[in-house]
Amino acid sequence: MDFSHSPRSQDLLARLKAFMAEHIYPNEARYEEEVNSGERWKVLPLIEALKPKAKAAGLWNLFLPESELGAGLTNVEYAPLAEEMGRVMWASEVFNCSAPDTGNMETLVRYGTPEQQAQWLQPLLAGEMRSAFAMTEPAVASSDATNIEARIERDGDHYVINARKWWTSGAADPRVGVFILMGKTDPNNPDRHRQQSMILVPRHTPGIRIVRHLTVYGYDDAPHGHAEVEFTNVRVPVSHLLLGEGRGFEIAQGRLGPGRIHHCMRVIGCAERALEKMCRRTLSRVAFGRPVADQTVTRERIANARIQINQARLLVLHAAWRMDTVGNKVAAKEIAMMKVAAANMACEVIDWAIQAHGGGGMDHAMGLTHPYTYARSLRLADGPDEVHRNHVAKLELSAYR
Repeated sequence: MDFSHSPRSQDLLARLKAFMAEHIYPNEARYEEEVNSGERWKVLPLIEALKPKAKAAGLWNLFLPESELGAGLTNVEYAPLAEEMGRVMWASEVFNCSAPDTGNMETLVRYGTPEQQAQWLQPLLAGEMRSAFAMTEPAVASSDATNIEARIERDGDHYVINARKWWTSGAADPRVGVFILMGKTDPNNPDRHRQQSMILVPRHTPGIRIVRHLTVYGYDDAPHGHAEVEFTNVRVPVSHLLLGEGRGFEIAQGRLGPGRIHHCMRVIGCAERALEKMCRRTLSRVAFGRPVADQTVTRERIANARIQINQARLLVLHAAWRMDTVGNKVAAKEIAMMKVAAANMACEVIDWAIQAHGGGGMDHAMGLTHPYTYARSLRLADGPDEVHRNHVAKLELSAYR
């Protein structure tokens, strides 16, 4: 195993860091101003102005492995780039590397027909459109995806969709052009993992209704955000089905592996920046006659933060290497381990940074509260910790049965 950065990755990382220094960090305040002015669900001028600059710098669609449509990077090569983007919550979108679009684009690359790719993949790759992913449902425990109740029923040359979804990523964004929705085409199939299918649903198809915008600890994550969405007798052509009836789980496993690792890469960037803030803050503040950084508890937390960040990074790189060498399915245990470790690490490190800032740590302006909500949500998003731990344990025990 060699996790050193390739020359190509080193070059891209240097250019990405320079871009972040010139265009991202100086614009953090402007981003907040644009988000908080006027209509919440809107296109932000800053993001749209920075996208052509990222394209011109050759920092575009960096995430697609094994495809000539992106930069052609492996998962290991992409990891340090995603981590760097993750230092600022909104930066990934500037480089067309943000969720859920990355996962949806990979789905279309892997499983889409040429016609589906022409209609939706090409505009997504160009950054002209965004997308949404509709899987989780409020009425069932969606940690067991076989519980999903959404119906996708054949009616001649169309499928009719009836569903109520929530935590639908990006549903309220005006740029969203398509949903990828998971539901049941064959609810009576004795194989519970062959009941589901995935289908492409154009955003403005009649029968789609945004029920409400959802918040994560008060953050609505506008202008992309999450929503509860109702699909009532939504009709789409049969040609919009992905891969075939009963293959939804197959697609989900192909999609969620890369999606999970991208989140973990980004959240390591969040944790790194939180540690930096903690170190600077504790060196500059005095309590009980000496710098806070000289307090034993502070040093212990700084040391543990560094240890845990490095441990999580190595787990992520190992999972990426396994995905690159043996494929996502075989790397399932490493992906699950990484997912649990990275999210829990970031929660703890960011929490320590908040504590080190005292009352100021709870102020959004310090830049710690929003990353904390992101890290905490990752303990549920793309499968809760309990499911991943159970999966790791089952794979571990299988060697002894």
